[in-house]
Amino acid sequence: MTQPDLGTADLATADLATAGHAAAGELLRALAAPARVAIVLALNERAMCVHELVDTLHLNQPQVSQHLRVLKNSGVVVGHRRGREVEYTLVDDHIAHIVTDALIHVTEGSHGEGSHGVGDREAGGQSEVPA
Repeated sequence: MTQPDLGTADLATADLATAGHAAAGELLRALAAPARVAIVLALNERAMCVHELVDTLHLNQPQVSQHLRVLKNSGVVVGHRRGREVEYTLVDDHIAHIVTDALIHVTEGSHGEGSHGVGDREAGGQSEVPA
């Protein structure tokens, strides 16, 4: 069996898609800890310093700093110096949407309604039961 001949434009598009998938995977990995989800939700409300996040989330300072480092390295948050402190904000609103959509999804799924698998969507929202 021979491979189809892909043109240069097709290869470039495939490379961009692969790079995009890898970047999306890295972003989702950065958001994969409950504490980091809580940090994103708190920063969605307003910019905060480490000590404000510690007070708001009831975590210790080393935990908050470690999670902020992961989020910063992943491009989720950015820090701005405010006097002696660093104030953290979300890079953009997309991050908050990803997290809130995930929370909505799991909340809907926990009640057994409104959660459909990929196969359900492909079948027009109705799952087939083998006879």
